[in-house]
Amino acid sequence: MNWNGKQVLVTGAGGFIGSHLVERLVAAGASVRAFVHYNALGRAGWLDLSPVRGDIEIVSGDVCDWDSVRKAMHGVEIVFHLAALIAIPYSYEVPSAYVRTNIHGTLHVLQAAHELGVERLIHTSTSEVYGTARYVPMDENHPLQGQSPYSASKIGADKLAEAFYYSYRIPVVIVRPFNTFGPRQSLRAIVPTIIAQCLTNGAVRLGNLYPTRDLNYVDDIARGFLKAAESPEAIGKTINLGSGKEVKISELVQLIAGFVGRNIRIESDVQRVRPKESEVERLQADNTLARQILGWQPSSDSLEKGLHLTIDWIKSHLEEYRLHAYTI
Repeated sequence: MNWNGKQVLVTGAGGFIGSHLVERLVAAGASVRAFVHYNALGRAGWLDLSPVRGDIEIVSGDVCDWDSVRKAMHGVEIVFHLAALIAIPYSYEVPSAYVRTNIHGTLHVLQAAHELGVERLIHTSTSEVYGTARYVPMDENHPLQGQSPYSASKIGADKLAEAFYYSYRIPVVIVRPFNTFGPRQSLRAIVPTIIAQCLTNGAVRLGNLYPTRDLNYVDDIARGFLKAAESPEAIGKTINLGSGKEVKISELVQLIAGFVGRNIRIESDVQRVRPKESEVERLQADNTLARQILGWQPSSDSLEKGLHLTIDWIKSHLEEYRLHAYTI
């Protein structure tokens, strides 16, 4: 696909993955409209720290508001839908907010795409929809299980996207990233919280140390999103984006502590422990479909190189984390 001049909308553009995706689209030559959640201070999330902010059209709104979604999508050819509430612990407190944003918001995006006849809609899922692995590696046929209100809301959103493909032939691709990390991620996420604590404390306070995660550097994931928009064979499919490797949380702490050059002790933080039956114990992707259909796979040195890049970025931006309270 020739991205030069392509009219693209990214919902959730001020978020972690969204801001990196915007940068990659701008670099490819696309004309990007960045849909960010409205706030009275006029901030655009992580796009405030992005060098491409001046090269994009920023539109404030809320995916829960039909009018703002439809207006933002007018004249657009390709839509990347990333807007969502994502903080899993908060979903236990206010599940209705997750239903409203993740399900009703996605419905608005799908309805606008149907009405306006977009060329392609890339809908963002999450590996959390699988719940704890029943087998590994986990392919796209793995059963879905809502082990948190967040994951249940994302299952609902995914199924809506699937329904709009089958019911209205909307050209939808469901991209399902596994655990993504990199610069600009919330300190609530496991990789940046370990890094920040290693840099500032003699101890790392975490919840459960034994789950495994399939970790992927954000640039690899953003590249996968573009591939999903470019492949005609991807339409109507759900596609995992993951490394196919799993890392135990306790091993991740030791790896990062070694890179930072600190001797770290690990302490328990009960606030980070999920309810027992809600904990996702194991995630490991089968990325066969992504390799076959998209020609995508992560870089061979993605984990170690990505951790070094993330450590360097967090070292340089701890003040921005404090000023803007990027914690959720």
